[in-house]
This record gives sequence, structure tokens and C-alpha cells, in this order.
Amino acid sequence: MKRRIGFTIVYFLIAIALILFINNLVSAPKHTEIKYSEFKVLLGEGLINNLNITKAIIHGELTDNAHKRLFELREIENEKEFKRLQEFNIFRVVRMEDPNLVRELGERNIRYSVTQEVTWIKTLFPVLLTILIIVVFWSYIFRRMGASSEGMMAIGRSKAKIYVEGETKVAFDDVAGVDEAKEELKEVIEFLRNPQKFQMLGGKIPKGILLVGPPGTGKTLLARAVAGEAKVPFLSLSGSAFVEMFVGVGAARVRDLFSQAEKSAPCIIFIDEIDALGKARGISPVTGIDEREQTLTQLLSEMDGFDTKKGVIIMAATNRPEILDPALLRAGRFDRHILVDRPDLKGREDIFRVHIKKVRCSPDIDIKVLASMTSGMVGADLANIVNEAALLAVRRNKEIVEMADFEEAIERVIAGLEKKSRVINKREKEIIAYHECGHAIVANMLPRTDKVRRVSIIPRGIAALGYTVQLPTEERYLLTRSELLDRITVMLGGRAAEEVIFNEVSTGAKNDLDRATDIARSMVTSYGMSEKLGPLSFDRGRPLFLEVPWSAPKEYSEDTSRKIDEEVRTIVSDAYEKARTILTEKLEKLKMIASILLDKEVIEGDELKKLLGQ
Repeated sequence: MKRRIGFTIVYFLIAIALILFINNLVSAPKHTEIKYSEFKVLLGEGLINNLNITKAIIHGELTDNAHKRLFELREIENEKEFKRLQEFNIFRVVRMEDPNLVRELGERNIRYSVTQEVTWIKTLFPVLLTILIIVVFWSYIFRRMGASSEGMMAIGRSKAKIYVEGETKVAFDDVAGVDEAKEELKEVIEFLRNPQKFQMLGGKIPKGILLVGPPGTGKTLLARAVAGEAKVPFLSLSGSAFVEMFVGVGAARVRDLFSQAEKSAPCIIFIDEIDALGKARGISPVTGIDEREQTLTQLLSEMDGFDTKKGVIIMAATNRPEILDPALLRAGRFDRHILVDRPDLKGREDIFRVHIKKVRCSPDIDIKVLASMTSGMVGADLANIVNEAALLAVRRNKEIVEMADFEEAIERVIAGLEKKSRVINKREKEIIAYHECGHAIVANMLPRTDKVRRVSIIPRGIAALGYTVQLPTEERYLLTRSELLDRITVMLGGRAAEEVIFNEVSTGAKNDLDRATDIARSMVTSYGMSEKLGPLSFDRGRPLFLEVPWSAPKEYSEDTSRKIDEEVRTIVSDAYEKARTILTEKLEKLKMIASILLDKEVIEGDELKKLLGQ
């Protein structure tokens, strides 16, 4: 392949220098060089005129007799030299320090002018500097757009990373906790391996497969596993890689991506975070989004004109399917949607087994206990826990990772880094101990709550001065009204304990109050669990998989809003009174357990049961 010579600043400057040199040769006036002593003689005899004086050089015209006088001064005897001397009527002499020069010129009425000497470097320096700044700026822009090695035309090239057969190094054995999704994708693998099997019966594989699920559930890993199992090339890129500041670049990259895919067929195109590219058109009031819409339109067009018989499967992943353009989700485009949800108890066990294979672990590791302690976590969280446990074992100079390291890693992920160095005064430490004991005792006394595994008053994270860990006994997908009320009661047990012991409350219950109020409001507005308002829902619901706080516009009257507030207040107040009653009845147990917790700082769940006589 012929090597291309890239455009550089060096070549540009060389070209400018050559142009200036040639121009200097062509346009430079011909002249006779004379000595300053000869110049003084010719000046004294009035044989020069029309002088141009600069700081270093004097130019002027020679009269007719000046050539003969120079011939005499130089004592030239060769006639050819004399004729050559007569060729030029302009002379040039290097100027010397002569304070009487101007006076002599005036006395002999010789015309002269004085100009400031300007060299070509001084003249062209501002121009060259401006050109240099422009060249550097555009080089930076092109490099940011991936054009540094391919020139300007590479702006429209696709930025997809291409993994050829065997490079993904991921198989279905490396993916756990998403068994249903794997089953859905097995026929895609079969199609890529043996497309004739489907074509014989006239069947068509779906053009597009959309992986939908919360962040960290393994959507990208699953797509790479499909490519690894099918042993075909894998073209991977992000949805944001299409859109640039120049109009038309995104559409060009889409065309180039599908062109590359045709050449690599059979293969898989994977677009991660497709919501950055495929947002519904027309919903944004902000102007200047034509480039993104043009890119989306080009993607829709390419998917329409794409033939699955060529062996190209388009996969995409998103955790915000509700904002995608409907045209992107219709049949013939992304017509198969596969949910990659949070793993259940068995799924978390399988994920732990996959990651623990790479770590030297003690044989007494109980994976079922670890899975039960990580309810609600996704695959990325579990991988992080295994890594944290290994780091903790190394820090403690252990040869293998033990169960205690995993438990510490889980607490570290949930509550934050342990801060034993934080100094807490005796009064505050006592309040924290009673607060956490209040949570623990109420949780163990109520029948429909998760039992306590550990109580600690060691500070963790940014604001956690103590914590109570509850261990679910089984995987739950539905919660009854009684169970929700018990959860609220447990959350308020810490504040109730402070009031029972100290007859006042502290700011430590802020997070408990937030969570309890949220559950109570959801019971009234979303789940229809209010006796006064009845089985009605006043909440339009939050977008799918969105975990941040969400406030939908109100679609009910102010009177209804007031009733909702009253119901929420009633639910929380009743739960708080129930927690106070439990702790008042168990006052002696509360004081005893708090004193032990102040001494030991940590109480395990089994020890807590014994102390409560359970």
C-alpha cells in the first residue's frame, strides 16, 4: 500500500520559504556594489543622486561620469571590466557611522530619502503566525473527530471498534443471572452459524434486537457473548459516537458503519446507549438538534434497506426505552425486545460463582448467604464486591479470600468505607447506639420484616454514623400493606428509641424519615392502600428503570392533595407510635443491648436473638 504523506506545518513553511526565495531572485534590482570611500568621493564630486538611506544600506543612482570615475578609482585596465561596470546605473553601499552625511547631502543639493529598514521576516511574521494558528486549530478539530491519520475525509468514517472472530473472548459461560435472555439469543447464534437452516423454510431472523434493562445488568457483556458464541466479527460503538458538531457527519458515519458490516458479514453490529441517538423526534423544544435527527433518520433508512440474509444482526442496549422514537421500535427494525433485568436469588448465586472462579477463595464460602445479602444488586455490583473482597484479603496479608472479607466488602459497597479514626464524643456515641438498637429490636419483634444480621456503630461512608443490616430470608416480588407498614415501623424505630431514652430526638433520623415518607406516599398515591381515598392511583408513574427521584405533574385537585397529605401523616404517625410501644415494652432489653453495643461496637444477628430471648 502506498504511503500517504500527511499535511504538516513543516511542509507548509518550506513552501512559503521557497516562494519568497524565488520572488527575491526574480524581483531583486541589479546594482553595483561600491565601497564607502568610493561613495564619499562620488558624493564630493556630485556624481550620485536620488539616494535612499536606510539604517544599514544606502541605495542611489550613478550619473554618466560616475562609471568613469569609479574606473579610475579602482585603477582598472581591462576594457571588459569597464563595460561590465557601465551595465548598472544603481549602486549599493553598506552604511557607516557618518554624522556629517546629511549635512553634505544638503550642501550639494542631492535628493535623498530615508526609510525604515523592513526585512521580509518582519513583514511576513504576523501573516505566518495567523496561518500557523489556523492550521493548529483545524488539526486539533480533525484529530478530535478521528481524522488525524486519515485526512479530512475520515470525518465521516465510523468509529466502531471491530473485534474479529475470537477477539471478544466472551462466551455464555461468562454470563450468569440472565438465563431467559440467553435463551432468547440462542436462535440468533444458530442463525449466524447456519443461516441456510432458516432460509430453507422461508423464516427471517429479526433485524434488530434491543436489550433493555437497568444499568449494570450485563447488556453489553451479553451482546459480546453472542458474538463469541457465534464466532463472528463484532462491531461495537456508542450511540453518542455518531453525533458531531458538523451537520451530516452522523449520517455519513451510519452509512459507513453499515458498509463495514456488509464487508464483514456475517457479523453483529452493537450500538450501546442507543438512547443518545434514538430519542423520539419532535419532543425537544430546543433548536439546533437537526444533526441528531438526521442521524436517526439515516439509521432508520439503513435498517429498512438492510437484508438479514447477508448475515448481519443489529443489536442495541438502553436503560431508557420509554424515550426511544416509535419508528425505531416498530416491526422490521428493533422488533425484538429482550429484558435483561436485575438477577434474582439464584441469578446472584450464579454470578458470584462466575466471578469467584478468578479468585483464590476459602472452601467455607457460602454463596447462598452472599446472594441473600445482596438483594437488588446487579451483576456489576456483585463483580465489584468480589474484587473488593480480594483487595481486603491482600491488605490483610491473607493467602485466600475468606467469608469475612466478602461480608466486609458487601457492607463497604452498601454503607461505604469504615472510618474507625472518626472521633465521636461519648454523648453522641450513646445516641447512635440507642438509635441502631431501636431499629434492630423493632425489626426482630415484628413478624413480617427481614431479620437483622448485624448492628454496628462504626461510622461508614460520608454520613452513616451507624447501620443495621437486615438479611432477607427469601426473594420477594410483591409486598402487602402489612409488610409495608412494618417496614415503615422499623425505619422509625431509631427515632422512637431516642425519644424513649432521652425524651428528645436528634438529626440522625433524617434518612429514615425520608424513606418512611416515600413508602407511605407511594402506598396512598400509587398502590391504592388508603382507606379514605380508596383504590385509586394518583401517580402517573416514573419512567422505566429510572432510580432517581421523579416528580410527575399533579392531575388532581387541591382538596385531594390535602387528603393525600393527611393520609401519609396518619400512616407515618401510627407506625411511629407502634415503634414507641414496642420499645417501651422492651425498655430493659433496649438498655442492655445498647450498653453491649457501646462496648463491642458490633453485634451479630445470632447474638441479638439470644439477647432478646428468641
